[in-house]
Amino acid sequence: MTAPQQVNQAPALPHSPRPIILIGGGGIVRDAHLPAYRKAGFGVAGIYDLDASKAQALARDFGIPRVYASLAEAVTAAPQDSIFDIAVPASAIYGILRELPRGSYALIQKPLGETLDQARVLRDFCQAQEITAAVNFQLRCAPYVIAARELIDRGILGEIHDMEVRVTVETPWHLWTFLEGIPRLEILYHSIHYLDLMRSFLGEPRGVYARTVRYPGLDKLAGTRSAMLLDYGDFLRATITTNHHHIWGPRHQESYVKWEGTRGAIKATLGSLIDYPKGIPDTLEYITLDDGRPGEWQSIPVKGSWFPDAFIGTMSSLQRYAEGSAWDLPTSVEDAYRTMALVKAAYQSSAAGGIPILE
Repeated sequence: MTAPQQVNQAPALPHSPRPIILIGGGGIVRDAHLPAYRKAGFGVAGIYDLDASKAQALARDFGIPRVYASLAEAVTAAPQDSIFDIAVPASAIYGILRELPRGSYALIQKPLGETLDQARVLRDFCQAQEITAAVNFQLRCAPYVIAARELIDRGILGEIHDMEVRVTVETPWHLWTFLEGIPRLEILYHSIHYLDLMRSFLGEPRGVYARTVRYPGLDKLAGTRSAMLLDYGDFLRATITTNHHHIWGPRHQESYVKWEGTRGAIKATLGSLIDYPKGIPDTLEYITLDDGRPGEWQSIPVKGSWFPDAFIGTMSSLQRYAEGSAWDLPTSVEDAYRTMALVKAAYQSSAAGGIPILE
């Protein structure tokens, strides 16, 4: 096998990046979008936010040449070949898409609406208006995920029979006030990343068993702890377990993705989620059989992290698709719609409850 340091961890970049028009100036834009674009050399031509002071502060800090006074101005003043980067709550996406010119290119922050019905409206609207849109499921593009995918493609795992995501952290939900009062939270706004990631590696599941629960005393928040099992038949286990209220210090916090196969295993630590937003370094390890027995775990130095590096990948894939250097758009609205269908099924399973235990 190729030496670990030669495993690719970066996405392919466009030959001629198009200018980016940012719609939205929240924390994710400051912490991830703009640092990622600066690192990749993508130019941001302008920014608009309902709160003009946020947009002005971001323009000052990141050298954005223009702050628009309205959404209409952002659309009309945008260079003809711009890509619109829509980073707003799910409930506001449709109103923005309606203002975009026919034939536009857009990257939409996840989720694709708050319900599957909303996702269907957004998907169908993009198709009708010939808007080429992708959804920002950027975990697919985290450095350790790109590396793991390459190792798996090389065949070091053999046949995958187990994929697990486990998150036990203390998440500061108060940072996102727009989440207060909504009926669906953890699966729709967080574990959706893991559902999407599993689809990207394992394909479409037959179904899902799920339960999401609330945390005592947090009356404004819906379920923030979840357990899900995706049904891929009798030989493939795919599980997601999240607890965002592990308040007992960092010692037993954990956040990882693990793949196991007939010939090896890979484990990636998602350091961004531990002690958020500070985070800890990511790790990536793999092990293979050596003469029929497990060898030693080997470490691969991780170059970058989920935040902000993964945000390069989703924008880059749309940029490359727009310029014609890539024939596939991995997180297209059509593909994102299937992830939203899985989210809906998870909530339906949670509402249905378990099988009653009879005497």
